[in-house]
Amino acid sequence: MARIVVLGGAESGVGAAVLAKVKGYDVFLSDKGKIADNYAAELDKWGIPYEQGQHSEELILNADEVIKSPGIPSTVPMIRKIEEQGIHIVSEIEFAGRYDNAKKICVTGSNGKTTTTTLIYYLLKEAGLNVGLGGNIGKSYAYQVATEHFDYYVLEISSFQLDNCYDFRPDIAIITNITPDHLDRYDHNMENYVRAKFRIVRNLRPEDCFIFDSDDEITINHLDKIVTQAKMLPFTQKGEVAQGAFLRKDKIIVRYEEEECDLYLDELALGGKHNIYNSMAAALAAKASGIDNAVIRASLQSFKAIEHRLEPVMSVGGVLYINDSKATNVDAAWYALESQKKPVVWIVGGTDKGNDYSVLNDLVKDKVKGIVCLGVDNRKIHTAFEPIVGAENMVDTRSAEEAVRAASKMAKDGDVVLLSPCCASFDLFTCYEDRGEKFKEAVRNL
Repeated sequence: MARIVVLGGAESGVGAAVLAKVKGYDVFLSDKGKIADNYAAELDKWGIPYEQGQHSEELILNADEVIKSPGIPSTVPMIRKIEEQGIHIVSEIEFAGRYDNAKKICVTGSNGKTTTTTLIYYLLKEAGLNVGLGGNIGKSYAYQVATEHFDYYVLEISSFQLDNCYDFRPDIAIITNITPDHLDRYDHNMENYVRAKFRIVRNLRPEDCFIFDSDDEITINHLDKIVTQAKMLPFTQKGEVAQGAFLRKDKIIVRYEEEECDLYLDELALGGKHNIYNSMAAALAAKASGIDNAVIRASLQSFKAIEHRLEPVMSVGGVLYINDSKATNVDAAWYALESQKKPVVWIVGGTDKGNDYSVLNDLVKDKVKGIVCLGVDNRKIHTAFEPIVGAENMVDTRSAEEAVRAASKMAKDGDVVLLSPCCASFDLFTCYEDRGEKFKEAVRNL
């Protein structure tokens, strides 16, 4: 019986372990940290042996294959040892793909991927298809392959999840855009990060589709470095395309093979320039999946915004509070600021990932009246924005409650308080969802 060792005991790792167990492998899971109670209970339920708080070499280095959770960098000593032993390392996505015959629509990108993934899932559900949602969002893809049956999957896949993919193949691959992010995991080399994203198209066949933003310079500059036989379907807000999606006056036009679908911008549920791109990508994926125009129109009109992504919380004293905790990089915060029409008190900060804040200067000058820093070390934010808003209009805080109170003092009737942190959350919170929940709770307690 082949031995599978899973490293990492959270959503991805536990899902992979369950699938390996179902498929008859000798499975062992190891986590250097503490495994949360709900995941430990799941491992116990399936009779999967595990350890926590350590990596025992004698239990790991006898594996035939290792499944590595995406949160573990390839630089950690245990990964190095596994590689030195010549043991093959794969991601949960790669492993689950071996046992899944469903049609797969896979979305990656620096920004917009959660919204686009959720939109496509909603479109397919509304069309009555039997569809699962997974990857970097919702339940583990491997766990669903082990325990459920779907005809379609819509998967959000991060660059970390693609790093150890080799034979995995989507039917429709989407890159929403590529901007600098997670460079700390890629030797601060943009080329390494871009190559990781483009792994999503490496196995596409002529009957498959590649949907991409042709207005995104980094994506376009890398198209000539890939060899793909897939149908190329660009989406753009600059000019028209023979196949793909584009803007014509106040409408999105979607062209796929002989079919055309048009969508009025003012009828879309999601506002903002960035969401036009997300809606284009989702509509193209739906058309390529054979979904009727009327269903596409109705779904893009009725879709509800997702939690922690430009999510209006409530108005207090004429001030609107917006939770954009999922904006963990500069580009996501750029979109959030760009879409605001009222004066902004901006809550920003956290674990810096090698951010270049200078691209935000013009937006901060035009829209931001005050900045509340929410992080352990805010020096870089002060250096970037004090010359623009003034030191007297910047304040440092260490909790969501403190940040919301400080922002409420700066904001006046008609302003917006925007949590769009630009940074990872791990200095003060367990994850971006935790940060968003605590922000919303603090707003409700004002």
